[in-house]
Amino acid sequence: MKRLLISTAALALAGCVSTNTDTLGAATQTPTVTQSTPEHMASLDPSDSILFWSDDRRSEAFRDMEAHFPGLEVAPASVPRPLPRSTQTLPDTLQSSIRTYMTSSHAAGFMVLKDGKIVFEDYGLGFGPSGRWTSFSVAKSFTSTLLGAAIKDGFIESIDTPVTQIIPALAGTAYEGVTVGQIATMTSGVAWNEDYSDPDSDVAKMLGITPVAGESQAVTYARTLQREAPAGEKWVYKTLETNLLGLIVEEATGKSLAAYAAEKIVEPAGFEGGLFWMQDLTGGNIGGCCLSLRLADYARMGQFALEGGKGVVPEGWFVTAGSPLVNFGPQAPGFGYGYQWWTYPGGNYGAQGIFGQAITIVPKEKLVVAVVSNWETATSRTDREGFRELVGKITTGLEE
Repeated sequence: MKRLLISTAALALAGCVSTNTDTLGAATQTPTVTQSTPEHMASLDPSDSILFWSDDRRSEAFRDMEAHFPGLEVAPASVPRPLPRSTQTLPDTLQSSIRTYMTSSHAAGFMVLKDGKIVFEDYGLGFGPSGRWTSFSVAKSFTSTLLGAAIKDGFIESIDTPVTQIIPALAGTAYEGVTVGQIATMTSGVAWNEDYSDPDSDVAKMLGITPVAGESQAVTYARTLQREAPAGEKWVYKTLETNLLGLIVEEATGKSLAAYAAEKIVEPAGFEGGLFWMQDLTGGNIGGCCLSLRLADYARMGQFALEGGKGVVPEGWFVTAGSPLVNFGPQAPGFGYGYQWWTYPGGNYGAQGIFGQAITIVPKEKLVVAVVSNWETATSRTDREGFRELVGKITTGLEE
């Protein structure tokens, strides 16, 4: 890949930061997928975006998104993966540090797996093991996993496939000439504003755009965008691109993201609590956001990636997807971006979302750390770096 320009504004955020009602048969042991519609839907208008809700309103919604927004509900795996308790424990001082961090960062749950076994688990904010918490951008890594599955299944030829080959409606837009891989690495060269504090930003407005009959909301918003750099030469964090990636998977497979996830993630990863995946105003699952699942299932997703995906994705997919295909270089040494996974120093990689959701994978130590939270603000460098430092201490603590 060519040497890339990295958006300074996007880096700052990153450091802090067709209707389907499928019901799949039990004959294939694939969890069922059903429509979920709230009695009273929350507004998607930018002026009342969840980005700007009060702390109490967020805390209530984060644990019950299906009461506020329509989406698809995926049943649990037919045989949930056991997560036994490890005989290993973290030092008492480190456990105390984790709990102090949980309190200061308003974390609702924190789990550590070593060799697929639980070495630490705790909850806050009145949350517990059977509850589900929304993911925000952690969902992006689920969507990229489904991209890998679609390539493995032959629905998408390769990451070099032009996006217009799968979504002809993008012809003539700023996405003309962009490949699936450039969408997956967010290097399309399309201009974008991901400022979560600005009601006029693209990320705040994209789900509120007036739907066009017969067209995905992601495509409708993509039509409003302009190119600022040649494809492949500039990285800018853009949630819309994951929404487009989700649409690419849906169009290629003929299934909703939730239905494909039921088959390719929930069942093979052994999710115990299923998942809820929010839909936009045109009925498509939102690829870049808004999965709800149990803390233990966040950890199971990390374990699934750590173990290579059980043949669901091409051989070595997670090694590539979790590598710095975009290297942030001198601006953030050791950090980068893969296929919708953040990459960290030491060969670690992970998924992360605003308001404090994260899954971090430490391949060398066979370690997975998951956290869900309700930060006071959408992005927090202090809280994000605090989590990253804890992962380092946990790694060291388990080595001793």
